[in-house]
Amino acid sequence: MKSNAASIGEKFSLRKKELKALMREPFLLVLIILVFLSLLLFSVYPIFEVFKATVVGEEGFDPSIIIEQLTSSAFLGTLWNSLKLGMVAAFFATIIGFIFAFAVTRTSMKGKKFFHLIALLPIISPPFVIALSVILLFGRNGIISNGLLGLQDTNVYGFTSLVLIQILAFFPIAYLNLRGVLESIDPSVEDAALNLGASRWSVFKSITFPLAVPGVLSSLLLVFIKSIEDFGNPMVIAGDYNTLAVDAYLQITGMYDLRSGAFIAIALLLPALTAYFIQKYWISKKSYVTVTGKPSQGSIKINEKYIVYPLFTFCLLITGVVLLFYGSVLWGSFVKLWGVDNSLTFEHFQYIFTVGFNSIKDTLILALASTPVIGILGMIIAYLLIRKQFIGKKLMELFSIIPFAVPGTVVGIGYILAFNDEPLLLTGTGLILILAFVTRNVTVGIEAGTNSLRQVDSSIEEASTILGANSLKTFWKISLPLMKPALFSGLVYGFVKSMTSISAIIFLVSVNWNLITVSILSQVESSRMGAAAAYCIILIAIILVVIAFMELLVNGKFKTRRE
Repeated sequence: MKSNAASIGEKFSLRKKELKALMREPFLLVLIILVFLSLLLFSVYPIFEVFKATVVGEEGFDPSIIIEQLTSSAFLGTLWNSLKLGMVAAFFATIIGFIFAFAVTRTSMKGKKFFHLIALLPIISPPFVIALSVILLFGRNGIISNGLLGLQDTNVYGFTSLVLIQILAFFPIAYLNLRGVLESIDPSVEDAALNLGASRWSVFKSITFPLAVPGVLSSLLLVFIKSIEDFGNPMVIAGDYNTLAVDAYLQITGMYDLRSGAFIAIALLLPALTAYFIQKYWISKKSYVTVTGKPSQGSIKINEKYIVYPLFTFCLLITGVVLLFYGSVLWGSFVKLWGVDNSLTFEHFQYIFTVGFNSIKDTLILALASTPVIGILGMIIAYLLIRKQFIGKKLMELFSIIPFAVPGTVVGIGYILAFNDEPLLLTGTGLILILAFVTRNVTVGIEAGTNSLRQVDSSIEEASTILGANSLKTFWKISLPLMKPALFSGLVYGFVKSMTSISAIIFLVSVNWNLITVSILSQVESSRMGAAAAYCIILIAIILVVIAFMELLVNGKFKTRRE
């Protein structure tokens, strides 16, 4: 009993010291409170409303939907399908992402900028477009399966096609995350091992990969969550392979059964949050600091042919597959009627820049408004979680991942339920779309930022504080420049997902604000494949231009040397 009382006293004393430290920095205290309130209002509250709709019926508390689903073999089978799909896709997508990131950051391989650009292509269009490309290329009337190979009865629907498409669609998430992590590792650590006679393989397995473990685990987490919540690819190409995300979407939008759909989708929270906490527990037991503020020199890139050539061949193979899929989209945007009339025409683009121009304008405005918020907020929260001690830090960490872990359809429904009445009547406005973009996508920036800060010795920032700088100046002058790769990853991901989002915002668009992805889905449902493909080409072009501008901005604004 005395021991327990002493432990409680120590914790109370520690919390008191933390509070006193925050009181000495009013700005930091206000910032923490604002972040908490924002996450509570725009991340947790909408999800709470969906939970409430699940367990509360017209006559009050009613758990019948929960009991019905948990005792249903169909629900349990679909749950296992989603978990299996998520695990397989996350495993292989992370492997591909790591190989790409390692080849780009650690070798003297030719064409690295080109491979980097190609690796971004799968995330700059809605995932279901890739699924449609597979059908058009390898389906019963596909250009390759039927036109080139003469196969009459090919079946591309099912688990195999679905997992391959999700690997291709989501490996760039792992690549961007791991590239930032590998760039943050001090190369002098690897060079020291090489100078002591270690082989390249020994350096990789004993130094490079262990230091990249935070990025590997967070990439597994991110891809797993994105895979199990995805409904676009499964809806188009899963066939009879049911997933929870699709079932939830169809229940909500097709059967108008909000309670059943909400419960099915919320069921995805358990595996997602379980994976998240396992990852956090693993990382907390190890140290990954390599940037200490001490002088270091640049690393000599790997140039051994037996290493570079296989990596180059692998990257070239993945690049070929990506270009094949997106080449079919490009070709389809100029074909008059896919599979029937292959004559070339510009009428699809003429249609877009006349009838569909408003959706392009609205999407660009909303994405540009949300992207800087996503990037900076992600770095701020990462800085608070890694560098600051305050009451409720674990709770802030949990609040930040909930909207990312929950399927987009649930977030959309939650926003409708939460912000459809006074005093927070936001339904139908552009602000509700911006808030949805920010809460859904900021988690990636937080993950990248925390991984980056774990490799930076805190004594660098402590030296700034000792010299009289407050937390705001230390963050802006020291921490943020050191997190430059993570900031860029957060900005890129935030902008791309804001431009290509569909599941979270399909319920939130209105006559005043329409989005390109909704227009694409409408064209696909109307079998206007040429117009849908043209929309995709315009979307890709806009994203590439903006990403190039952001890279120039980030590299120019936060030039940093490891001194």
